[in-house]
Amino acid sequence: MQEENLTTENPEEEQAAETTKTEAVKEDTAETEKEVSKEDKKEKKKKDKADKKQDALKEKIEELEDRVKRQMAEFENFRKRTEKEKTAMFETGAKSVIEKILPVVDNFERGLASVPEEEKDSAFSQGMQMIYKQLMTELENMEVKPIPAVGEEFDPEFHNAVMQVESEEFESGVVAQELQKGYTYRDSVVRHSMVAVVQ
Repeated sequence: MQEENLTTENPEEEQAAETTKTEAVKEDTAETEKEVSKEDKKEKKKKDKADKKQDALKEKIEELEDRVKRQMAEFENFRKRTEKEKTAMFETGAKSVIEKILPVVDNFERGLASVPEEEKDSAFSQGMQMIYKQLMTELENMEVKPIPAVGEEFDPEFHNAVMQVESEEFESGVVAQELQKGYTYRDSVVRHSMVAVVQ
């Protein structure tokens, strides 16, 4: 009988104990859930912070990459511009030197034209002819070429008309006489031909 009393306690107490246990478990679970949710919130905040930091870093990287690309483009433009300027300076310098040499060429031609027929075979005259040919060859190698004039249609880009003449040989508007030879350097005029044009 005593054994029965041990196992059969008061059902209300047992139920109350059960309820207390259940409530305790619920409270524990609730506290655990609160702790977990707090930790989740902390984790989420950390993750959000890390994401924001990552986004900020990505933005900064993109900005820096854009800056570098712009700098590279600017440098490339600068390089091209300086290359053009260097070429233009070289062209200007070469033209300047050629302009100074042309009067020497003119004087050579005048001097050779004034040599009398009987002296054209002399050693001096032949030496002058050879020097003149060498000078003209070097100018041609530098792309300096005489402008064709006599018999050509007058072209104001290449010819400078200083007088008009009558001619039975040429039509009107054609160059009849070349008073001073003109030259081009790489397709740009260094000196215009001074010409007489048929009326």
